[in-house]
Amino acid sequence: MKTEKALPMLHSLRSCACGENGAVLYWMDTGELEDEICFSEYYKRLSRERRRKVDSYLFKKDKRLSLGAGILMDKGLSVWGLREREETVSYGKNGKPYLPCHPYIHFNLSHSGSRVMGVFAGEETGCDVEQMQEADLALGERFFTRKEYAFIAGQQGKEGQKEAFFRLWTLKESFLKAVGTGLSLPLDAFEITLSPKGEIAVCQKTDEACRLCPGEFEFREYRMGEYCMAVCFWKKSRLQPQTWDAQKGAQKWG
Repeated sequence: MKTEKALPMLHSLRSCACGENGAVLYWMDTGELEDEICFSEYYKRLSRERRRKVDSYLFKKDKRLSLGAGILMDKGLSVWGLREREETVSYGKNGKPYLPCHPYIHFNLSHSGSRVMGVFAGEETGCDVEQMQEADLALGERFFTRKEYAFIAGQQGKEGQKEAFFRLWTLKESFLKAVGTGLSLPLDAFEITLSPKGEIAVCQKTDEACRLCPGEFEFREYRMGEYCMAVCFWKKSRLQPQTWDAQKGAQKWG
């Protein structure tokens, strides 16, 4: 059997335990893929479908993000002895990806700025990463619940409001991706609450949300420099929410 050439090392690629059932979170900075040789070597190792996605983007930044998502997909599947290039990815009604040949593997991917993240678990999961910018209070007032908006507006100074806005945004996005509805379920159909101790809870505010999202949910959230990240797990019973340090130097909420 021919041995594959070793790929260039990606120094920013990291992982950590995340939740129950062997869940693992991966992340990396796609700035490393600015090196053309590094980009080419990883590109050649991924599936035809992933290469097609990479090629569909016009700007190099977006090509790197798409390639980075493929790299994390390959990394996550390797735990089960699988390779991204050998697996078929299908999509649900609202675009949530899944592996039809491996229904016990649940995963989700997200990217923003130059950062890409992915989560792999034994239960339904969703994740979101956002590069924090100035909080758009008008957007929050339009799409969030009244209590969520009040939580953001009530923070001290622009930095506090920015942090609160993106914490809620990533948590809500991770919830929507976990349940697989996408934005077909309005952002104000459910409410995320954050306690002073860092505990996170979700309340389904509408009949539609209760029907589409029964059960309990568990969240993890991370802050890495200018990036805010969140993971949601769709569970049958409530577990005590808690927060993990994603890497040395990562800030802990609460």
